[in-house]
Amino acid sequence: MTTPDARPDLWEGFDQIEPEQITGPSWDEPVPLKARPALPDFPVDALPGWLAAMVRGVAEETQTPADLAGSLTLAVLATAAGGRVKVCVRGHWREPVNLYTAVALDPGNRKSAVFDLMVRPLLAAEKALIELSGPVRAEAETTQRLAKAAADKAAARATNADPEQREQLTADAISLAQTAEEMSVPSVPQLVADDVTPENVGTLLDQQGGRISCLSAEGELFDIIAGRYTGKPNMGMFLKGHAGDMIRVNRQGREAQHIDAPAVTIGLAVQPEVLEALNRIDGADGRGLLARFLYSKPLSLVGHRNLTPDLLSEEVAATYAKHIGGLTLALAGWSDPALLQLTPEADAVLLAFQKVTESRIGEDGPLRPIVKWASKRDGAVARIAGLLHLAAHPEDGWHRPIEAATMAAATELGDYFTAHALDVFTVMSADPAHDAALTVLSQLGTSRPEQFTKRELFRTLRRADFPAIGDLAPVLALLEEHGWIRQLPPPPRTGRGGRPPSPRYETHPRITRAA
Repeated sequence: MTTPDARPDLWEGFDQIEPEQITGPSWDEPVPLKARPALPDFPVDALPGWLAAMVRGVAEETQTPADLAGSLTLAVLATAAGGRVKVCVRGHWREPVNLYTAVALDPGNRKSAVFDLMVRPLLAAEKALIELSGPVRAEAETTQRLAKAAADKAAARATNADPEQREQLTADAISLAQTAEEMSVPSVPQLVADDVTPENVGTLLDQQGGRISCLSAEGELFDIIAGRYTGKPNMGMFLKGHAGDMIRVNRQGREAQHIDAPAVTIGLAVQPEVLEALNRIDGADGRGLLARFLYSKPLSLVGHRNLTPDLLSEEVAATYAKHIGGLTLALAGWSDPALLQLTPEADAVLLAFQKVTESRIGEDGPLRPIVKWASKRDGAVARIAGLLHLAAHPEDGWHRPIEAATMAAATELGDYFTAHALDVFTVMSADPAHDAALTVLSQLGTSRPEQFTKRELFRTLRRADFPAIGDLAPVLALLEEHGWIRQLPPPPRTGRGGRPPSPRYETHPRITRAA
């Protein structure tokens, strides 16, 4: 969709005409339709070398914006380390390293291909964990089965025993039954889930040592949170799973679930319309779900793709798989999280970033409109710093402090996600006709008609943007409300019947005289 920010010459032309140049006493100054600024590209150079090489290679081969692979690779790292690592900022401030990311791209952008390349090493690590746990699970199952059999035999002996022996045999049976009950069989390891309900997330967290990841090239998870199966929003598990707040679930007929420090990671690629509709989920904004996501809205390359791109280097892919798999397996067995410290220099970098955030979320600050999201961006930067640190030192990062250069790279990513969050929340709260009005205004600025009919304008617009002429009604109303056009009185009817004439509009001189 063409917008004035994509045609700076036209938009500047509107601004450069002085009021005294506009003839016609009945025209007032039009109210500008603000075009959203161009969004920054994903800062690939902020990633460690092997990770940056993978993101660039995948983006090149799939001809997709690097934002998709870049945002997803952060979710992949968070899957590997989530629930196993925390960043110690200062005092009692500790940030877990699980993340929620959401990339908005239209269909046809090869999201599934990117997901497959980036997530495959995680699934390979998951398979390895299943194989490694096989003997342990088999031993636990056998031991538990034998313990239950011994308890059953002891109960039978106690039942049939003479009165003088029954008391002791009963005590023995009770002891054996308690021992069997306390035994547990480890669950089959699982790192990644897809189409899961909040209840399933709670069960998986309980089974998987307090962590699970939801990675998908679709946006069904938002539909589930909105209440696809229950008819009402259910987001508590995802709110606590991001913050690491304790979860206790007691349901009738089911075993109680208790997770001290849950760590849920989410990495999604959705259509832009899904993000725009998130604000309509009851409670999503007020309860802070929307503020927990790191958003990305890259420009699609469809229509400008290189049809013979360079293929992803096998060496780059192998290095990526080795480091992601190694990091995942190395941290899988941790029961207590590794605590990453900051060097004094890294702490100074983060503190400077915090001061910027604080100055911008004040009453008149540029981040005030997204104050809920912005209030979490310092924590998000600390989490990203932890992930970048582990990526830079995949073999022993948990024994090293986070350095200033790593924190600076994390703040660069923080600024990137801030710009995209501003755009996402602006769209959520904007008039749906706003972007379409910018497209029409741009078209009028190109053709510069003094007058036009609704039907004439429709013929000049792309069907992809305006499938039916009725789609123009709210757009023309918005442009007229802002003073860019005005509808002329219809001509008198002849009384011969037939289709009424198409509404005719007059354009503001700022359009017809734009440079």
